[in-house]
Amino acid sequence: MSPTATYLVIGLSLLLAVVLPTALTRFPVSAPMVLVGVGMLIGLTPVADGLDADPVVHREVVQHFTEITLLVALMGVGLALDRPLTFRDRASWRHWSPAWRLLFVAMPLTIAAVALLGWWAAGLGPAAALLLGAALAPTDPVLAADVQVDGPQVGSDADIDEEDEVRFALTSEAGLNDGLAFPFVHAAILLAGAGSVATWGLGWVGKDLVLESVLGVVTGVVVGKVLAAVAFRAPRASLRVAERGDPLLALAALLTAYGLSELVGGYGFLAVFVCAMTVRATDRTHGYHEAMHGVVERLERLLTLLVLLVLGVAATRGVFDHLDGRGVALGLALVFVIRPLSGWLALSVARRREGPGSLGPREAVVTAFFGVRGVGSIYYLAYATGQASFPEVRWLWSTVAFTIVLSVFVHGVAATPALAWLERRRDAAAQVATS
Repeated sequence: MSPTATYLVIGLSLLLAVVLPTALTRFPVSAPMVLVGVGMLIGLTPVADGLDADPVVHREVVQHFTEITLLVALMGVGLALDRPLTFRDRASWRHWSPAWRLLFVAMPLTIAAVALLGWWAAGLGPAAALLLGAALAPTDPVLAADVQVDGPQVGSDADIDEEDEVRFALTSEAGLNDGLAFPFVHAAILLAGAGSVATWGLGWVGKDLVLESVLGVVTGVVVGKVLAAVAFRAPRASLRVAERGDPLLALAALLTAYGLSELVGGYGFLAVFVCAMTVRATDRTHGYHEAMHGVVERLERLLTLLVLLVLGVAATRGVFDHLDGRGVALGLALVFVIRPLSGWLALSVARRREGPGSLGPREAVVTAFFGVRGVGSIYYLAYATGQASFPEVRWLWSTVAFTIVLSVFVHGVAATPALAWLERRRDAAAQVATS
């Protein structure tokens, strides 16, 4: 593709990214669906001749670009959540019940089910099967915007608690589950290189599963508290950036939390999300939160645009060359059976029946179904295949790409009608209660 054609394609696609979110609100079509479709069409035309979209050849580029996209998305998710989470307040932990259930029940079940299918039905080696489960299990904070909370509520009359439990559950899950996915990605790497679990299992539990998660959380809290104290409460007016409204503090917080967490050995993704939530907890009604979320949201939209375009181009330029019936069946099983069933079990067993953090039967079904797969899965696969050798790497890329495209279209079509149906049911129930 010539430089001139590249500019034209990116410019027109950026125009679509600006126009589509508003233009498509009344239709069961999401902006990611259209952008992936545009990428596929570009890949079928001579415009894409000479464009190499092979994720194996360009693994490092794919890894770093998706890493940045995920970090920006996690910052946005953390700033968007209004529901407080206070360490000493047990009630606040109960209000986050859907997130804990999806994180500690649904996600491990999904990893286990996908890994078992990959090993037993698809014939993958144990390491590749575990990697597939770890990469595809977490929901995505990038492509799930249609089913997440809209943004921070600010102002003196703001309602600090989300009324829509479905959106809250999916948003909080997307922000947290990277912290649990990464240990299992590391386990797959160890299994591929170090061999028997007996040689590394105990160390993995202590370091990868526990220590690095704790370090990520602590780093996020410390960076968030320090930057929030400066931005909102510094003794010198020149340091109180919240009063000036400069939203770039969000990007400074993102990079600082991620860099420091990685430096001390913690999970950077988890640190960024926790940092964003910590900043959000300071002076919640201040309009500065809305400004920070706005700049992060715009950057996320631009990065997502490029990822989706390249994914669409790759889909018609060879990334599906190694896709077979096993990969198709596994992707269909994950989207239509494994995630919905594991999510429903997690949300339905001994669930809270009223108050924040409670999901009715219908809400539980919808929440369980919308386990959107996306950029996170690409990053995990790119990262792992750079750390260890997986003979099935081409098949893994084809299967993961197919599952993401499937999720984009299935969840994109279903999001608008499903959430509208729930809204109608809530309105009808409210009318009955007040009559």
